[in-house]
Amino acid sequence: MTFEAGIIGTGGIAGMGILGMHDEEQIGREKVRASHAGGYGEAEEIELVAVADVDEGKLAQFGDAWDIPDERRYVGHEAILEAEDLDVVSVCTPSFLHRDHVVDAARSDANPDVIWCEKPIASSVSDAEEMVSACAETDTELVVNHSFRFTDKLRRLRELVVEEDILGDVRSVSTQYRMELMRNSTHVLDTLVYLLDARADRVSGYVTGENEAVDSLGAAAEVDDSGGGGHVVTDDGTFVTVDCTVPRDISSMSLSFVGTEGKLYLNNDDGEWRYWALEDGDHVERPLPGIDGAWTWDEDYRNAFPNAAQHIEAMLRGEAENPSTGEEATRSLEIIVAFYVSHYTGGQVDIPLDRPLRDVEITSW
Repeated sequence: MTFEAGIIGTGGIAGMGILGMHDEEQIGREKVRASHAGGYGEAEEIELVAVADVDEGKLAQFGDAWDIPDERRYVGHEAILEAEDLDVVSVCTPSFLHRDHVVDAARSDANPDVIWCEKPIASSVSDAEEMVSACAETDTELVVNHSFRFTDKLRRLRELVVEEDILGDVRSVSTQYRMELMRNSTHVLDTLVYLLDARADRVSGYVTGENEAVDSLGAAAEVDDSGGGGHVVTDDGTFVTVDCTVPRDISSMSLSFVGTEGKLYLNNDDGEWRYWALEDGDHVERPLPGIDGAWTWDEDYRNAFPNAAQHIEAMLRGEAENPSTGEEATRSLEIIVAFYVSHYTGGQVDIPLDRPLRDVEITSW
């Protein structure tokens, strides 16, 4: 059986490459593996057949790079959804457009079984909730591309922490990652949601107002997204600090967990994962069972997109469950929104957010 896929949006993550992650000569000219199109390219039963974008130049460039026939290149998302009958639709547009594109896809004649949406899920919690509701109403699986969830090492680590309880009750977590909050820290916050299996309860935030993407990545749009962070207390009492204030070149994606039965240190940039079991009052370093080496950008991240596409393939066959739901993606988004609300009001924010705060929009790319 062959499943047909379409992509809305022809940016870097769709398949054209991202400055800072790929060589400049690759971008817009070569097929990039760490992308939605790259993922489909390695799935045995999914064929990328159609693409849409409002920019006709970018549409032509993407279509040429990924061998999409001229007649299946569409100007605007409405056109592809009206003309095509698709099994899976990727939404690779800026986050402030995700709500319209996901809701329209779920309710369209294209009738996809799966929508694979880029992170963060949306610009506001209310938009995310509407996306989740629309997909539930139409029996469409909404898979949010928090790509770390599609790496074997992180999935195994979740088993160790959540199911095998190697840390006991997690009491404290500290994290550090590069700015900005929406574009980047959604990764580290989703990792927290995934590994803690908990929801934020109270949040205090700080926003720097600084954004490095305009200079380092050539982004031209005026957006709200910036560096920041804060404190989070989860509904099970875990105290979490989040620091996403530093630029890419000096940052390090690190997470440190302290539990009643052990400690865990993860540094994805330096390639170091370490675990200590609490034995007779002493922390004794032990290997992480079933995990060979640390998570790396070159291997694990680049494999995440093919892994995600293959998992979606299994979902389409009815053989797998959704590993990255819209409901869970909304949990990391509400923390980011709460950071902003806390910063601008000077107060602590309770989660779930009250109705007016769910409408607060934080724009990004």
